[in-house]
Amino acid sequence: MDLRIEHLSKTYENGTRALHDVSLTIPPGMFGLLGPNGAGKSTLMRILATLQEPDSGAAHLGEIDVLRDPSAVRRTLGYLPQEFGLYPKVTAEDLLDHFAVLKGIVDARERKQIVNALFEQTNLESARGKQLGSYSGGMRQRFGIAVALLGRPRLIIVDEPTAGLDPAERVRFLNLLSELGENAVVILSTHIVDDVSDLCSHMAIIDKGEIRLEAEPATAIDDLRGKIWVRAVERAELADYQRDHAVISTKLSAGKTLVRVFAETQPADGFAPAEAHLEDVYFAALRRQPAAA
Repeated sequence: MDLRIEHLSKTYENGTRALHDVSLTIPPGMFGLLGPNGAGKSTLMRILATLQEPDSGAAHLGEIDVLRDPSAVRRTLGYLPQEFGLYPKVTAEDLLDHFAVLKGIVDARERKQIVNALFEQTNLESARGKQLGSYSGGMRQRFGIAVALLGRPRLIIVDEPTAGLDPAERVRFLNLLSELGENAVVILSTHIVDDVSDLCSHMAIIDKGEIRLEAEPATAIDDLRGKIWVRAVERAELADYQRDHAVISTKLSAGKTLVRVFAETQPADGFAPAEAHLEDVYFAALRRQPAAA
């Protein structure tokens, strides 16, 4: 069951063009949507979650028309937005049980079994009786996933889920998402390249509301092999290198600037070949100019 997105566009009343002719085919499994802040990721996620409407375009989850039948989408949707509120003085168990009732799970015995299974799955069993105000950032995110998993959704959307998490919590959370991708379409919207590199078998890169690349991460990296070059330069030389070469990224190291350049052949003396990474794919895609309005 694929999620098919066709020519979605959205411009806000203030003139901001959030999406422009976005088309994607997202298969079951983990799909990474990469892009900088303000690229249009959250707008696309909210449209797919039936929280707002596009100006034009279509989207289908299997046979479900996402835009014309939002009720059907919501019955099979799990959504973890970038920011969500919780009642700090309510225990996790009480709130998850409450959300289960809202999801339509009215039989008490069935609901108890589902709530127990979700606490086990999200590794929150030992903290289920604690007030949510005492939860760490990672625990809050895992509780959010528990809520999103109510009703066994076939489409799961998570928007910037690892922002602000410490390394240990990030690993726990990504492992959980990886498990979910075995039985559903899971869209991971993020600006963190490593999240996509670690998890996703398919990905797209979006910037300024347009899709710059849609590919399998491994294939996209292979396409850059032998085309990434690196050289350490003085900071005062950086502007000249940016003018003369296709610089895709720079990084300070030991007082100098490491310049990474995309080129079919060695761009100049002093450049050494470098192993391509998904970060190179990301920055190379962002260099591409958007289509004319």
